[in-house]
Amino acid sequence: MSVINPEQRSIEFVPLSERHGRARNLFTLWFGANLQVTAIAAGAISVAIGLSLPWALLASLIGMLIGAVFMALHSAQGPLLGIPQMIQSRAQFGFYGAVLPLLLVVLMYMGYFATTAVQGGAAFASLTGMQANWSIVIVVAITVLLTIVGYRLMHAAEKWLSVLSGLTFLYLSYRLVTGNHFGTAWNTSHFTWPLFLAAVAIAATWQLTYAPYVADYSRYLPANTSVRTSFWYTYLGTVLASMWMFAFGATATAVASDAFDGGSVDFIVNQAAVAHPLFFLIILAGVIGVNALNLYGMFMSTTTTLNSLFKLRVSPITRSLLIVVVAAIATSIGVVGRNDFLTNFSNFILLIAYFLIPWTAINLADFYLIRKEKYSVSAMFEPAGEYGGVDWRAMIAYLVGIVIEIPFIASDFYTGPIAKALGGADVSWILGIFVAGGLYVALMRKFPVRRKYPAAEPGISEPGDDPHAPNQESVPA
Repeated sequence: MSVINPEQRSIEFVPLSERHGRARNLFTLWFGANLQVTAIAAGAISVAIGLSLPWALLASLIGMLIGAVFMALHSAQGPLLGIPQMIQSRAQFGFYGAVLPLLLVVLMYMGYFATTAVQGGAAFASLTGMQANWSIVIVVAITVLLTIVGYRLMHAAEKWLSVLSGLTFLYLSYRLVTGNHFGTAWNTSHFTWPLFLAAVAIAATWQLTYAPYVADYSRYLPANTSVRTSFWYTYLGTVLASMWMFAFGATATAVASDAFDGGSVDFIVNQAAVAHPLFFLIILAGVIGVNALNLYGMFMSTTTTLNSLFKLRVSPITRSLLIVVVAAIATSIGVVGRNDFLTNFSNFILLIAYFLIPWTAINLADFYLIRKEKYSVSAMFEPAGEYGGVDWRAMIAYLVGIVIEIPFIASDFYTGPIAKALGGADVSWILGIFVAGGLYVALMRKFPVRRKYPAAEPGISEPGDDPHAPNQESVPA
């Protein structure tokens, strides 16, 4: 099938006969997706909050190495189950219980889509001289077209972008270091544990917020793709590119504190000595590529939410309309909030993390420790099936994980009492992972069965065997 043929599937199971690709494609996908200016802006935060450059880089590296472990573990779920990430979340939270994390994930996608659209609009405006808001709209329109075509084209686009953007940023990184007063920025004078831990949290959160859609981009891989292979190709791709861009952003802010005011990419491109339009185009392509991933995930999560509330058959036309609608809503947010970019972005990614981290811990604990990769995929589409209703075990673990985080939160909008006692250090994300995940494991082992929801039959059922789930298979990994 050609990469320009529009994708036909949405949230349903991908039959084994339609599986294709290799695990190494995950490396280029996540490497290319992270070589973009939103990652640079996120990296800039660690210096903007007050850390000197060496400490900012060390904090970012620690956060990346830890956060990407959880992100890459989700990637291995795609080939084994063949369904989008948030559909699989029904196995933990229940058919209706999964709506709560789904709504939070939709908000996350909207925020990331909006902030990335701001960066893309800035690049397009600088390239063409067009007014900023209209530039954002045009960039979003191109992103919508890419998303409608879907999975194959997005993988192909990121493969090429991993090369083009890699060469571009290699040159721009060289110019950044050699063309500015880098020596004066390289000092260890500004360090406090609260700021250091905040920078670690930002980097870890950057990786953790990918978790709700990582499996969306591996679910078409052959079912025999190993967990280890999926993990390492994803892990290396996302860590190498993200750390590079975080380092670029931190360095840029250290040598020019106003480099990213308003979300502008002018400072980045102005590092080049020649061919400015070419660099704008490549950066713009990178923004469109990663924002297509955001929009694709936003569509998947929105469709899953709607499917939980009423029967929804997603035809190609319905699929396109939903993509357009969610893109329009997120674009409006970006146009309204594009001023004071770094502050808004920092607050946003930290706020979302407080809700997503307990979810990712529960999801991974269930997949690797409790059910050990064995699920009934068809039951995930059954309101009264094995994963029906609201699973009180997951909901208790999830809510307790969030409540435990609150006293340890340190942010502009709220600082908890324990965080104040620690001088403003934010370690809430660490507690959210271990408390939510640990409590979920304990509850599942203490109460392994919900009496109202009988377990599904083990084994593999071909699509069409179940009249209620004609496009799903029951797949024990």
